Amino acid sequence: MIEKNIFIHHVYFWLKNPVSINDCNELIAGLKKLSSASIIKSFHIGVPAATSREVIDSSYAVSWLLFFNNKEDQDTYQTDPMHLKFIDDCSNLWSKVVVYDTVDI
Repeated sequence: MIEKNIFIHHVYFWLKNPVSINDCNELIAGLKKLSSASIIKSFHIGVPAATSREVIDSSYAVSWLLFFNNKEDQDTYQTDPMHLKFIDDCSNLWSKVVVYDTVDI
């Protein structure tokens, strides 16, 4: 599947308690609930794959890959009440968040 002219927003989460299955599951449940935001074109929730090469960083706990029709939709998502509620409900679970935004070239 080739998606063109879209905005990709990829978020990586590191948990405060990385060995807690409950914390990981709570974060994933929050992301699944957030996935119903109508502005999101499509999404993927993932955990590190069992791969090992020098270039792979698998230190994160959960990734959240979002596809938007454009940057404006992603900007709208940032202030969506569902997104803000997710942050309120789940930010206590993570110690670090890194975001990579990309657009087509």
